[in-house]
Amino acid sequence: MVGVPLARRTRRKPRHSRLDAVLGYAALGWPAVPGAHPLRNGPRACSCDRVGCPDPGAHPLSPAWNMQATTDTAQLTRWWRNDPEANVILPTGRVFDVFDVPLSTGLSALARIDAAGAPSGPVAANGDRVLFYVATRGNPDDEDEWWSCQLDCDPATIEDTPGLRWHCRDSYVLAPPSTLTTGQPVSWLRTPDGRPLPDPLRVLEWLAD
Repeated sequence: MVGVPLARRTRRKPRHSRLDAVLGYAALGWPAVPGAHPLRNGPRACSCDRVGCPDPGAHPLSPAWNMQATTDTAQLTRWWRNDPEANVILPTGRVFDVFDVPLSTGLSALARIDAAGAPSGPVAANGDRVLFYVATRGNPDDEDEWWSCQLDCDPATIEDTPGLRWHCRDSYVLAPPSTLTTGQPVSWLRTPDGRPLPDPLRVLEWLAD
């Protein structure tokens, strides 16, 4: 009897869980908190209990997220073991701020930064947006230099870059490997590597160029 050769098995890359991700962020000193996640079946688009959620799967689960966000690995492990599908929310204005720009603007700026050999810092793709993680400006003496920016706010003080959102104090971003309502994951274009984050004003120059 002639044996039939077995089909070659292709190696699959291991899928990193959200828990793996938040523990990695904690190692960088980045606090995280669980977010709602999109629902694929049923009448609701979001796992939260809000009827007609305006931002499905892209907001914290708790209204106290700003106080709950932590780097405590035991707490993070409890949260994501209890809800493995929870999206990952990272508060801004603590370790980093985030420039959130339209996809075309972000990819164009990233290409110019790379061509110049300049540091881009961590950069993530979030659907039709690109997010640049930069050093936070801290708490400036001049409060006019500081504003809170939720996901749907556009700072009116930046006129040269339409569609730019600057996430700083009291704001947050949806981080990899969270899932969007389209089923598409939030993903890193440039992964965090522990090196110092770039100066926000320098990155802003690239975005406004």
